[in-house]
Amino acid sequence: MRRRASEVCAIAGVQRKDRAMEDGRKTFSARLARWTAELVLVFIGVSAAFWLNNYQQHQQEAKRRDQILASLERLLRQGIESGKINAAKEEQQAAAFQHALEAGEMPSLHPFVFTTDYSPGDFATLLQSGGIELLDVETLTALRNDESVIRWGLSRMAHYQKLSDELIVPNLDQDVSFFYDSTTRKLRKRFEMYPEALQATVKFAHDLDKTHTELLKRIQAERHS
Repeated sequence: MRRRASEVCAIAGVQRKDRAMEDGRKTFSARLARWTAELVLVFIGVSAAFWLNNYQQHQQEAKRRDQILASLERLLRQGIESGKINAAKEEQQAAAFQHALEAGEMPSLHPFVFTTDYSPGDFATLLQSGGIELLDVETLTALRNDESVIRWGLSRMAHYQKLSDELIVPNLDQDVSFFYDSTTRKLRKRFEMYPEALQATVKFAHDLDKTHTELLKRIQAERHS
């Protein structure tokens, strides 16, 4: 009887130990499941925050990009409109002077003065405010090409204006024969720069209209892409 009782106690002890181990496994499984769920929730939360931050940043960049393109488009439209008006006047002036020369007349020379409201800081400010990072490569290339035409043209105009200041302005009180050869009725060599300057102004106006128009089309294409 004592042996049987001892065996029963042993069996009961084993069963209690098994139940304890089973309970321990269940507790560990429950903790693991909870930790896994918390980790998943944390991952989802971090991912959602990261996605939201990227989305907001993308929206801000898109808004800034459109603002830059809109400003460039406005500047170009104004430049093209005023350029066409100025080009028409310059063409008329250059054509009238050339026609008089070819007719054997000796038209008067006037100080060559070229004025513009162009400021290289306009484009530079827009690019420095994020345009380089936000705009398409094709648009940046067209922008730099347009600015290159502007800078080259302005340099050319400054050259002719300097010649005018040195050769024409100091002699405006002279008789017209001072500027022309009275025999051939052609401009003296040192004053041949005057009709060249008039024609260069017309060419500059046409070059500007072409590059401005190309850049405007590129900007409009990017804004609607």
